[in-house]
Amino acid sequence: MRAFSQLLDDLVYTRSRNTKLKLIGDYLRETPDPDRGYGLAALTGTLSIPTVKHAAVRAIAEERVDPVLLYVSRDYVGDMAETVALLWPTAADGVPEVDDATIRISNAVERLRSASRIEAPHVLASMLDHLDASGRFALLKLATGGLRVGINARLAKQAFADAFGLQVEAVEEVWHGLAPPFAELFDWAEGRSPQPAVRDVPVFRPFMLAHPLENAKVSLDDYAAEWKWDGIRVQLVHAGGETRLYSRTGDDISGSFPDVAEAFRTRGVLDGELLVRGEDQGVADVHGGAAASFNALQQRLGRKNVSQKMIGAYPAFVRLYDVLFDGDEDLRELSWSDRRARLERLTAPLDPERFDVSQLIDAESFAQLGDLRLNARDVAIEGIMLKRRDSPYVAGRRAGLWYKWKRDPLTADCVLMYAARGSGKRSSYYSDYTFGCWSDSGELLPVGKAYFGFTDEELKWLDRWIRGHTVQRFGPVREVEKSLVLEVAFDSIHASKRHKSGLAMRFPRISRIRIDKPAAEADRLATLQAMAT
Repeated sequence: MRAFSQLLDDLVYTRSRNTKLKLIGDYLRETPDPDRGYGLAALTGTLSIPTVKHAAVRAIAEERVDPVLLYVSRDYVGDMAETVALLWPTAADGVPEVDDATIRISNAVERLRSASRIEAPHVLASMLDHLDASGRFALLKLATGGLRVGINARLAKQAFADAFGLQVEAVEEVWHGLAPPFAELFDWAEGRSPQPAVRDVPVFRPFMLAHPLENAKVSLDDYAAEWKWDGIRVQLVHAGGETRLYSRTGDDISGSFPDVAEAFRTRGVLDGELLVRGEDQGVADVHGGAAASFNALQQRLGRKNVSQKMIGAYPAFVRLYDVLFDGDEDLRELSWSDRRARLERLTAPLDPERFDVSQLIDAESFAQLGDLRLNARDVAIEGIMLKRRDSPYVAGRRAGLWYKWKRDPLTADCVLMYAARGSGKRSSYYSDYTFGCWSDSGELLPVGKAYFGFTDEELKWLDRWIRGHTVQRFGPVREVEKSLVLEVAFDSIHASKRHKSGLAMRFPRISRIRIDKPAAEADRLATLQAMAT
């Protein structure tokens, strides 16, 4: 546990991506099996210990620590696992506060998994007694998930690939066919066996991504143009009698969209945009549309279980862009034009309520294409995709192959209303902001939340301002004077019955702090309502 806890400490206190890659790589090379496999699983969010829940951690903490002190401290620290790790009173029980190296990650995982739900909290408490604060934090994060140390699954996989001289795309090809502690993965990485075979498992393949088209122009003789729809990119994979639906980050979201997964029973791998269909929820049937706004899709995102009522209210479908595999045949080396022709043939027998093919844009010139892009917002489209007709399907972003030409963001001047503490390395700062606009009656109503878009220096300035202009406190949340204007950028805005203002922003971020503008001159709800799609 000592090496893993040191790794987490080091990751929290470094911002350099390259340094993080090296730290993880060193840990994976130097740590024995199966500990390093469980460590990698924790870093990638694939480690599951179902016998330990957050409520159980709170319960054992309340047995050792005064509950008032526990929750006051939690409000200040911003993370329950870190709070318990710091307050756990081992010294008072006569046990020295030191990691005595008797607890390995593999030992902790196996003991907790084999315990019942009733036994597991007591097993966890006994292990906490033998660890120092860093070790306790590592164990609690291992048990409950969500490390929050400034990395994501892709970065951890990249670190693994770099550490053993592999291509991260090759790692991604087999990742979802393996389980912790990844013995086959390390055997392959260290040359003891060939790359693991995952023939009959619906594994994730890395997506081909696009570069932003900034000031460049391209020839429509060389590039095909498609609409960029306002949904989420997904990959449909059917193999071994099972279908999985993956997000762009490789997360399995089949449980949130069982209606889509169940409708795809053709062996192969398809790439497309997940959308919600609905006549009264979004867009008219134009440009191959019939797609609702992202706000409608968001009603189903992140749900582990979806009711039939939810499926009926927000029926999902996939607008297909590309094909990677037709059966066992790998098509990724073919040109986009050849893959497009194959995709159209493969899509023909599929359920048209669940699948259709992205419509190509017929434009005579680049200038005409630019005019179509300017009008894209009216039909809930993010912009335009430009794909080189002779391009193979390659993982990641390759210059000159695919471009995304997104519409310009919308902006609004909003008034800061509330601020909450961040998590992880931001737990000491008020970094999560709720902001609002004025109603016709003069009431300030919240229209969105944002926690990025600002620099580190701006974060420090905002944190000082919030502390000096607090009017009320609600645990980790502060209500502030309604006097600071923030310019907020967002991709789109939609009507929403879930919000008091009746509006919901898509991808809001802080673009500027408007200390020059009086709060009374911030935008009104009517201005935002006119932007809503």
